[in-house]
Amino acid sequence: MRATILIGWLALTAASSPAVGQTQSAEAPPASSYSVANVRTVPAHEVVLGHRRDAALAQYYRWFQFTENPAASADHLLDILDENIVVESGAGVVRGHAGVLAQIAAMKRSAHHAHDVRSASVQAGPDGAASLTAEIVYSTPSQQAGGAGRQANLRYLVDLRPDNGVLPKFTRIKIVPNGPAQTGDFETRYAINRAKSLAYYWLALIDNPNRNAEPFKEIFAADFALNFSVGKLDSFAKFKAWYDGTASTVKYSTHVTNSMTVEVIAPDTYKVVGDFDWQGVMPDGRIMVGRTQNNWVFVDNPSERFARIRSADIKMLVPFQPKPL
Repeated sequence: MRATILIGWLALTAASSPAVGQTQSAEAPPASSYSVANVRTVPAHEVVLGHRRDAALAQYYRWFQFTENPAASADHLLDILDENIVVESGAGVVRGHAGVLAQIAAMKRSAHHAHDVRSASVQAGPDGAASLTAEIVYSTPSQQAGGAGRQANLRYLVDLRPDNGVLPKFTRIKIVPNGPAQTGDFETRYAINRAKSLAYYWLALIDNPNRNAEPFKEIFAADFALNFSVGKLDSFAKFKAWYDGTASTVKYSTHVTNSMTVEVIAPDTYKVVGDFDWQGVMPDGRIMVGRTQNNWVFVDNPSERFARIRSADIKMLVPFQPKPL
């Protein structure tokens, strides 16, 4: 069991679907408690590099898709890995795409696996490289009816390099024990990990100073509609006009995540609510701040790289305004 726990990220599994109505994260605080004084701000260099942080998080949450849903493609797993990837765990060292594929081929689709991300932090550099540290609880259900599932506390140490576009690739992944093994109830985490991957990718694209609307096509559903303060954007042409126009008046921006909730409202359909502190740097150097609540509906085809946005309603909890002195 030890080897299975430590390399559960590579196991080919058949993860059970979350029950409709299941919420997999804590609720956000009431909007009435928000004011500009409560908006968190970050140093200027973190505003400039915020999109790299969120891109790394998008890839990290995406990393679990392959193990948590058997419909996911091995090609999508390799897509996030550098060709010379090195993965270290208690089961040994796996090198390169060929090593990853060999490890996958040796495993069976049998057990369920879940990865509960308890914390994740990213250090991003101006050259596009980044490092990520995360703590998770990896769990599998009991092999006996009525028995307790098995859990392991793990720490991930990850290095990433820049690639074409905003998404980086993993160059090194080290998985180490982070406490004693334990038992507990098994709960799938596929929906929350899948939804967070898309949410962070959206933030990375929105805040990317090298503006390019084309990647958004991959994450919009055919019938998408975005309800922004400027009105409804329900075609790519309308979205691109906003993205290249109004949104581009900010030189740099970043979103600091306060909370994110995920609820399965129908098969392969997720309601996601994200509460974010926003900080932007205008071309003249002025710093603007605000707080938004994004109410999304995501639709998921596990055979694709990301889920897709069907709708988004953006609520201003604290209107954009100059940063208080």
